[in-house]
Amino acid sequence: MSEAYIYDHVRTPRGRGKKDGSLHEVPAVRLAARVLESLRDRNGLDTAEVDDIIFGCVDPVGEAGSVIPKAAAFEAGYDFAAPGMQISRFCASGLDAVNLGASKIAFGSDDIVIAGGVESMSRVGMGMSGGAWIMDPSVGIPAYFMPQGISADLIATKYGFTRDDVDAYAVESQRRAAQAWADGRFAKSVIPVRDQNGLVILDRDEHMRPSTDMQSLGSLNASFAAHGEMGGYDAVAIQAHPELESVDHVHHAGNSSGIVDGAGAVLLGSKRAGETLGLKPRARIRTFANIGSDPALMLTGPVDVTKKLLERSGMALSDIDLFELNEAFAAVVLRYCQAFDIDPAIMNVNGGAIAMGHPLGATGAMILGTVLDELERQDKQTALVTLCIGAGMGTATVIERV
Repeated sequence: MSEAYIYDHVRTPRGRGKKDGSLHEVPAVRLAARVLESLRDRNGLDTAEVDDIIFGCVDPVGEAGSVIPKAAAFEAGYDFAAPGMQISRFCASGLDAVNLGASKIAFGSDDIVIAGGVESMSRVGMGMSGGAWIMDPSVGIPAYFMPQGISADLIATKYGFTRDDVDAYAVESQRRAAQAWADGRFAKSVIPVRDQNGLVILDRDEHMRPSTDMQSLGSLNASFAAHGEMGGYDAVAIQAHPELESVDHVHHAGNSSGIVDGAGAVLLGSKRAGETLGLKPRARIRTFANIGSDPALMLTGPVDVTKKLLERSGMALSDIDLFELNEAFAAVVLRYCQAFDIDPAIMNVNGGAIAMGHPLGATGAMILGTVLDELERQDKQTALVTLCIGAGMGTATVIERV
């Protein structure tokens, strides 16, 4: 088997996922094209040599449908020989795109793959693709279907995280993200989005609220209490976990991931491809894994998949220098740190989706790139990237600098 190397990565800034967000005027295909253009131009790619373009997109309907990475390749001016493929594993889609590309390279079928993801949540609303898990009671009932926010509150209740705990985590995420931007840590990876006249629309993450403090978060009402009580989802949660008498609703917009627009992409290749392109590899994909997990808790998959990954790879937690876990909800990260007794100083060093937002199909590729940059900044070697996933799943990947 060949090694799969990371040669480069880029992402757009994250724009607020609302009609007044700066990226609302930019369709998903253009966001995806922007990262393809950048990787080509930065690395002198002959796009006829690109063996595949694999992008995650969680709601691939309407203007975001019909194999959006191939459409983006047309818009970006890639050679017609470059194919494209669209995948979805909900929030881990962007990371799974990277893992799939690495697999193709390791097997020897491909030499150059661009993998990543895109989501325009202001233009194609979350959940627009529907699905049996959400819509069909014959599927949803045995899976204990409930909104993810209820599951996040269930995790907080089960593992003892208070409103102050999750709010304090959110404040720290905002502080770290603001510090990362102030220090220029994203400068070489975040590329501006421009309009047709070449004018910059957005060059900085737009969702951040650096002034967030415990007092401002304390004024927010729990977002999922009404769904839980009047929608009957608390009863579903307790049916799945009868050891609990009730669900303590602690999550709200300020300690949950932001709805945003954005795209990210990673340039993967074999050793031979790098030599041909004259590029130096920055890291290699060391190992990865997927798993199904408790569908009611839903968002504890990162714990389960990390155990599986470490067991199968023969690695230990002590082999990991930095962790990057998507901040879908504050309790997700708190539970992960609790389960493995991880030092918060090596978790999500530059903040996460609570501060900067979560463009569903793109986030996995974005956070992999973020932690690679941080490994280089701190001169460390190994990082584990993981995300929780709807319907109770987890994906994790270990990268190692070379």
